[in-house]
Amino acid sequence: MGEYIGLDVSMKDTAISVRRDGKRIWRGKCASDPEVITRMVRKHAREPERVIFETGPLSVWFYHALQAEGLPAICVDARHAKAGSRSASRSASQVRAAAPWHLGQCRLRQEL
Repeated sequence: MGEYIGLDVSMKDTAISVRRDGKRIWRGKCASDPEVITRMVRKHAREPERVIFETGPLSVWFYHALQAEGLPAICVDARHAKAGSRSASRSASQVRAAAPWHLGQCRLRQEL
């Protein structure tokens, strides 16, 4: 089983959460540039199964750019991702980066 990557994309930077077998193996941030994100994902995930992020102002661009880089990008409706993020004691970006991963692994998502 490969890794599931959740992205919380903003205009300036992107929070990344990489999980394998249900356990987080890496979490970090980088610039919101698809090439930089691709390098970070490839550095921390040997076999990315899904790279999941929410709809937003950059989602169409990110989807096509990540697909062009060879990553299995999936964009989910932000309302669905929010439903999976109800967790306390973590920062907002950590929760938002983890929520799409959870939806992708559980297949509780509707790809856009």
